[in-house]
Amino acid sequence: MVFDRRTLVIPDNTVFDEKAINTTGDVIIGDRCLIQFGIKTDGRVFIGEHAIIDGDIESAGDIRVDIFTRVRGSVKSNANVYLAEKVTVDDRLSVTGDLDVGDSVEVKKGFEAKGWINIRSPIPIVIYIFIYLSQLLKMGHSAEIERLLDEMEDSEGDTIPISEVFLFIPNSSMIGSQTSQTDGDIRIGKKCILRGTLEAKGKAFIGDNTRIHGGIQADGEIYCGKHVDVKGPVKTSGIIRIDEEAVMGSTITAQKIHLSKTAVTHGTLYAKQGISFISPFDFQEDENERRFEEDIEIVGMLDEERG
Repeated sequence: MVFDRRTLVIPDNTVFDEKAINTTGDVIIGDRCLIQFGIKTDGRVFIGEHAIIDGDIESAGDIRVDIFTRVRGSVKSNANVYLAEKVTVDDRLSVTGDLDVGDSVEVKKGFEAKGWINIRSPIPIVIYIFIYLSQLLKMGHSAEIERLLDEMEDSEGDTIPISEVFLFIPNSSMIGSQTSQTDGDIRIGKKCILRGTLEAKGKAFIGDNTRIHGGIQADGEIYCGKHVDVKGPVKTSGIIRIDEEAVMGSTITAQKIHLSKTAVTHGTLYAKQGISFISPFDFQEDENERRFEEDIEIVGMLDEERG
C-alpha cells in the first residue's frame, strides 16, 4: 500500500467499543481532529494541535500531545508523557516514566509521575533563536549565522519512526459513534469492529471479516472484502466491489456494482451502469492489477517531482 497523510488507516483487529478505540501499534491523530472515543493501545500515541479526545488515553508507550489539545478523560502511560503548551487533561494523569510539560498545561484532577518532571520555559524557542542570532550579528559572525540556518533547514524534515502496524487519523477528521468523516480515503484492516457510518471524500477499502455497525459513503470506489458485514446503506458515485460471502444489510447505490455470486444483500440495489456478478478468482486478479497500476502512477508522480 502506498501511504499518504490524507488516508484514514485503521489496522487489523481494531475494535470500537462504547467508550474507546482498542488497537495495536502506534496511534497518530492529526491536527484539529475530533475523536468521540478514548484510545487504548500497546504502542505509542501522537496527537496533533487543537484536537479533542472525548475519552481516556491509555498507552503502553510514550504519549505526545501538541498545543491547545484537550483530553476529556484521563491519560495513562507506562512510558513517558510529553504535553505541549495549553494542553488540558480533564481527569487524572498517570506516568510510569518521565513527564515533560509546557506552559499553561492543566491537569484538573492531579498527576502521578514516577520519573523526572520537566516544566519547560514559557518563552517560545523561536525567541531564544532570535536573541542568539541578534548577538551573533552584533559580533559580526555572519558565517556562524549561515551555518545555524542551514542546520535548522536540514532538521525541518526530521521524523519520528512509527511502528509497522499503526492507526492514522488525518487532519480535520472526525471519528464518532454515529458518523466518522475524513477528507481523503479510508482503509480498514481485517477483523475490525467499527461503529457508525464511514464517510470519505475519496475511496473506501474494507478488509476481510470486518463488521461495520453503520453504513459506508464515499465519493470514490468502495471495496468490501470477504465476509465483510455492513449493517447500514452503502453509497458512492463510483463503483462498488463486493467480495465473497459479504453481507450487506441495507440499500446499495453506485454507478456500477460488481457483486460476488456468494454475497448476500438485504436491501435494494441501484446502479446506473448495471450490476455484474464476478467470480472470486477474476475479482482478485482485477483488484491486484488495479492496485499495481495505482502504485506505478504514484511512483511516477514522485519521480517527476524529484526531477
